[in-house]
Amino acid sequence: MALADRLAQNWKQQLAEDFPKQSSATRSSVVLWLMGEDPGRFEGLDQRELALARQAMDYRYRILKQRYLGVGSQQTYQRLMNRLSSLFLIRSKIRTWVSQSRDRHRSVIDVLGEVIQEMLQSDRHLQQQMAWIRQCTENSNLRNTLLLASLEEYCLRPIRNQPLLVYRFVNYLNRSQRGGLTQVPAKEMIRMISEEIAPDSEENPLSLFDSQALGRYQEEQDWEQMQVQRQTVQGEFEDYLGERVEAIAVDWLRLYLQGYTQEAIAEELGLPIKKIYRLREKVSYHAVQVFSLKMKPELVTEWLGTSVREHNLGLNPQQWQDMVSGLDGEEKTLLSRMKEGASLEAIAEELGWRSTQAMRVWGKLYLSAQEVRNAALVS
Repeated sequence: MALADRLAQNWKQQLAEDFPKQSSATRSSVVLWLMGEDPGRFEGLDQRELALARQAMDYRYRILKQRYLGVGSQQTYQRLMNRLSSLFLIRSKIRTWVSQSRDRHRSVIDVLGEVIQEMLQSDRHLQQQMAWIRQCTENSNLRNTLLLASLEEYCLRPIRNQPLLVYRFVNYLNRSQRGGLTQVPAKEMIRMISEEIAPDSEENPLSLFDSQALGRYQEEQDWEQMQVQRQTVQGEFEDYLGERVEAIAVDWLRLYLQGYTQEAIAEELGLPIKKIYRLREKVSYHAVQVFSLKMKPELVTEWLGTSVREHNLGLNPQQWQDMVSGLDGEEKTLLSRMKEGASLEAIAEELGWRSTQAMRVWGKLYLSAQEVRNAALVS
C-alpha cells in the first residue's frame, strides 16, 4: 500500500473515532482536504519532511476538531472571529488604528471581518484552497466549515515571529488609506503602467507580480523553517522538563501548545486548577530563566530571531542603539564580543569574571531586550 493510501486510511479511522455521527461522505471529504491536492508528494519526502507534513496535517485537524466540525455555520464564523481577535498583537494594532481614525465606533471584530473578506478576494493561496475545497465536497455547509478551518491555520502561520494576519492587516491599511485619487497634478500626464516590463527588446518581459509570488514563496519557506525549529526547541525543552522538573510538566506543555486553556488542561490531566497554575508558573520560570538563558540559548534565540550576532536581540536599529548607549563599559564589551561570536566562558575569562557573573550580566541584557520588544508590541 502506498504511503498516501496508508495516511488516508489512518485519517479515516481517526475521524470515525472522533466523529461517529458524521456521514462517511463527510469524513471522506475531510480526509481529501487534509491530504491536499497532490497526495503523491508524500512519496518523495525524507523522514524530517514527512514528519513536518504530518505535523501540519495534525495541526489543521486539531483546529477543525476543536472549533468547527459539527457546529452550526453562524457559530463557526463567530468562533473564527473570537480566535483571531484573541491574538493580543492584532487586537492592540486594530484598537490603536481605530482610535486614531475618524470612525471610532468600529469594533475589532468589524475590522477583522473586512480584513478576512479582502484576503478571500485577493489572496491566491486562499483562492486555491477554496477551489480545492469545492473539489472535496458539494455540501455547502461542509465547504464553509473547511474554509474557516483553513483560514484560521493560514492567518496564524508564524512569519518572522508574527502571525501572518498581522501582515495582511498592514496590507489592508495601506490599501484602505489610499482611498482613491485625491489630487491630480495639473501639468503631469497620468500614465497607465502595464503589469509587465521589458528592460530590453531582446529580453523576455518581467512581470511586476513576480515580487508577490516570490514573497509568498518566501513566506512558505519561512513557515516551514519555523516549524522545524519549533519542533526542535519543543523536543529539547520537553527533555529538559522531564529530567529537571517533572513528567507532568511535559504533559502540560504539550496541551498548552495545542491551545488548551488552563481549565481544559486541568480537566484533561485530572488535576486541581491551583496545581495547574503553579505548574504554569514553574514551566514559565524554567523556560525563560534557565532553558533559554543557560541551557540552550543559541537554539532558542535562533528560533525566536533574537540572537545577538544576527538579530541584535530582536531589536530594530534605533532600539539597539538606545540600549547600547545606556550600558556601562563591561556590558558593552560583553555584547560586542558576543556579536563577534565569542562564548560566555571566553568573555568571562577575558574580563576576569566568574562564569556566574557573566551569566548574570547576560541574563540582565537579554531580559532588558525582551522588555523593549514587549513594550513595542503593546504600543
